Amino acid sequence: MAGFVLSSPSFAEGGAIPARHTCDGADLSPALTWEGAPRGTVAFALIVDDPDARGFIHWVIFDLPGGSGGSLAEGLAPTAVAPQGRNDFGRAGYGGPCPPSGTHHYRFTLWALSSRLGLMGTPSGATVRTALTTKILAQTYLTGTYTRQE
Repeated sequence: MAGFVLSSPSFAEGGAIPARHTCDGADLSPALTWEGAPRGTVAFALIVDDPDARGFIHWVIFDLPGGSGGSLAEGLAPTAVAPQGRNDFGRAGYGGPCPPSGTHHYRFTLWALSSRLGLMGTPSGATVRTALTTKILAQTYLTGTYTRQE
């Protein structure tokens, strides 16, 4: 068994994120799928950040239904499926890559959790990270890159 794995039909691990998922395109969240979560997974949380921009948060979603696997559809609305937190653009939901220059890396981190977080409103990425620290059963990453065309 490969273990806990996160993937996207839109881009491969370490590959370029298509413009449709960025500020230069339709700014749609990419479809994601995961499998191999450990037994006892009650919920999932996902944070997308840009480590090349001091951890700028692009997406926060939490209390996704548990199980061994799951998925998120492309273009997920801020009110769909599970609660979404506030990204560093200042709004709930997905905000795609939009680097000022050069190539940036975007880290999609998915956590398998022993219980739901139960947070209210649109918490920040920092609030979600603090809440999940004692509930982590496993975590997995998917990294994509984006370079703006000038």
